[in-house]
Amino acid sequence: MMVLTPALCLLAYWLGGEMGLTLVAIGTPILAGLNILLPRLVMPAPTTWSRAGTLSPTEFHAAAREYMGAARTAGRKAVIFMIAIDDFPDLVNRYGRGAMDKVLDECSLRIASMVRKDDLVGTLDTSIFGLCLTPQSSLDLETCLELAGRIAGNLAEPFSIDGTSVYLTASIGFCQLGRESAVTTVDEMDPVAACAIEAMGHAQASSHGSIRAYNHKARAVSDRSETGADDAVEALENGEIVAWFQPQISTDTGKITGFEALARWIHPTRGPIAPAEFLPQLEAAHRMGRLSEVMIYHAFTSMRAWDQAGVDVHQVGINFSSAELSDPNLVEKISWELDRFEIAPERMVVEILETVVADGPDDVITRNIQGLRMLGCSIDLDDFGTGHASLNSIRRFGVGRIKIDRSFVMKSDRDADQQRMIRAILTMAEKLDLETLAEGVETVGEHSLLAQLGCTHVQGYGIGKPMPFDQTLGWIRSHNAKLQAPPDIGRAAG
Repeated sequence: MMVLTPALCLLAYWLGGEMGLTLVAIGTPILAGLNILLPRLVMPAPTTWSRAGTLSPTEFHAAAREYMGAARTAGRKAVIFMIAIDDFPDLVNRYGRGAMDKVLDECSLRIASMVRKDDLVGTLDTSIFGLCLTPQSSLDLETCLELAGRIAGNLAEPFSIDGTSVYLTASIGFCQLGRESAVTTVDEMDPVAACAIEAMGHAQASSHGSIRAYNHKARAVSDRSETGADDAVEALENGEIVAWFQPQISTDTGKITGFEALARWIHPTRGPIAPAEFLPQLEAAHRMGRLSEVMIYHAFTSMRAWDQAGVDVHQVGINFSSAELSDPNLVEKISWELDRFEIAPERMVVEILETVVADGPDDVITRNIQGLRMLGCSIDLDDFGTGHASLNSIRRFGVGRIKIDRSFVMKSDRDADQQRMIRAILTMAEKLDLETLAEGVETVGEHSLLAQLGCTHVQGYGIGKPMPFDQTLGWIRSHNAKLQAPPDIGRAAG
């Protein structure tokens, strides 16, 4: 329309003089605007969205339902996978939303590159992808597990975004056609897809990078046992929630320097349940204070038992949430327990999340942290690097050690960016006269690098997995025996 404006103006002036010219000058921009706006008002807004090379949620579920229906009719095999990026909000906080959008686009392309043209790949939520394989004559459990493992491994490879390497893990759940339960679904979702989502949830609750196949028998147990906060509270009072212990060692000597006490729900039929599943229930029921009492009891009982067994465990770390630190009587309670068990205060490590300090804690939390420090307890700043704690906060609360978050440790032996971040944290800690502990150490390479850079303590599956107390004595003796003839950590295994 704007191209015709000169001709319109000439015609208007010839027919209507100055008045005609004025009307065209005013009306043309208005008509042009309406030309753009009216289609937007008339046409409905899109109700679907997707990432590069993937279907939208509506498209994926509709197509997957057709695939499942065709497979049922033809007696063929089919499977649906659900893939969730672990700790996505933390990754956004660290790298920014723009960078993570690029990572998710790359994730969708990587997944699509691993399957056939007719297989369905969809973006189902911000950080969740769906995969539905084309129905086929043969598709056993081992094949599904192998594909899930290859997808997880592919997504674990670094993503290069604007010169920065981003590492992540993915939890994967899947359900094979014929193994699904009769579940209530919404919209176009097939029951197989709903069960795959449930399996993905179990994988996320287990640990980072887990893979779970749907099992309708496990779901039956879950339906009977998972009724919410009441179950978790009952388990807490019945002694089903206990402390498991993960070892921490010195990078200088290799000796055990302590354990971290971690809450575990030992369910009578389901076995160990991850904290991510029951801690929100306890928090919703306002029972975090009771949980801290249980954890302190188990930690102090274990320290007494280690002492009586003649093994040297210098200290035990216990996690405290904002809710637990908000108890006005917390310092008095801990002081009383220390006296009751005859435990020196310095053997208790109070672990507080960096976000608790960074969020500007209220007067009660501040008073409790400072009170525990004055009592003689050590203060660890947990998950350092994921929040924004100021140096003044670190000094004000008397933090003695920072725990470097696993996101910085993962694959650090192979990534220069990760090494620079760790080196910066260690330099800051040295200037502040703080000890350091790296979490999530899983490989010899990561352990060796951290020792070389000067991190004083390490913890992770590469050192030892969390274990119940009755397994700790055997682990301690085995570890101490290895120290009698320590291997060359830099020597290739052979």
